Amino acid sequence: MADGVVLNNLGLTPGHCVEIKGFIPPDCKGFAINLGENASNYLLHFNPRFDLHGDVQKIICNSKEANAWGSEQREDFFPFQQGAETSICFEYQADKIIVKLSSGEEISFPARMALTSVSFLSLEGIQFKSITIE
Repeated sequence: MADGVVLNNLGLTPGHCVEIKGFIPPDCKGFAINLGENASNYLLHFNPRFDLHGDVQKIICNSKEANAWGSEQREDFFPFQQGAETSICFEYQADKIIVKLSSGEEISFPARMALTSVSFLSLEGIQFKSITIE
């Protein structure tokens, strides 16, 4: 996946959402949105895969602490389309992140590390359109 947007000092605190709007390129194999403390510590690695690493139309969620990956959580529904725009809202709660997809589905992923706020966000493989913090 190509390098994309990196935001530091995001300041997302529990009870708030960050909404990402982006365009999925027509030849996209997969994209990732990472939320956490820094590039070595992800509270959430959100990775929809069209055809990547042996996965076809799967959403993979994971965490990374001190560059060590946790256990993957895999979702079978796949509402994303290549060549289309998407909107994804990440609601940060003290014990989990709720991922709200524009199609109406939601994914709950446990917070595996304690953070007072999410300061890091990165996008890979998706064209950034806008970000909104609520």
